[in-house]
Amino acid sequence: MGLDLINGIPAHVLFVHVVVVLVPLTALALICCAVFPAALRRVGIALPVLALVSLVSVPLTTSAGELLERRVDSDPPVRAHTELGDGLLPWALGLFLVSAAVWWFLHRRTAHRTAAAAGATGAVALPLRVTAVVLSLVVGIGAGVQVVRIGDSGAKAAWHDGFSASAHADRG
Repeated sequence: MGLDLINGIPAHVLFVHVVVVLVPLTALALICCAVFPAALRRVGIALPVLALVSLVSVPLTTSAGELLERRVDSDPPVRAHTELGDGLLPWALGLFLVSAAVWWFLHRRTAHRTAAAAGATGAVALPLRVTAVVLSLVVGIGAGVQVVRIGDSGAKAAWHDGFSASAHADRG
């Protein structure tokens, strides 16, 4: 099985659903975990694992998209979608790196401290938490916006010449 077809359907059309769900879900989880320590304690290692799966799904989807691009007419909407799609990998990498850092510095390191030791390093914890929240917001919102832009351009590329604003007379 290659990356071009799955059961006769272009693989990109199937893989894109993984990206559309996991990247925004990862962004939301990252922001929640950075802002709310209790959420991070509950989510734990699942945060960077989810970000890793999201990261891996992006090049898989873009690779399948490049194979599909060779089989469709090259027109401006398809080219625009392709260019936008290529811009998601840095955002997915950012999600993974910030998720791993949030888990490592805010969860893993603080989980092993006693209450007395945490009180002694409280001055360091606040700047670290603020940095984590700001980075999480920037990367999470950026990734989410990029997914919406890519999805919008993909829908336009797929439907721009196959959709009529009015119903066909013979179909009611």
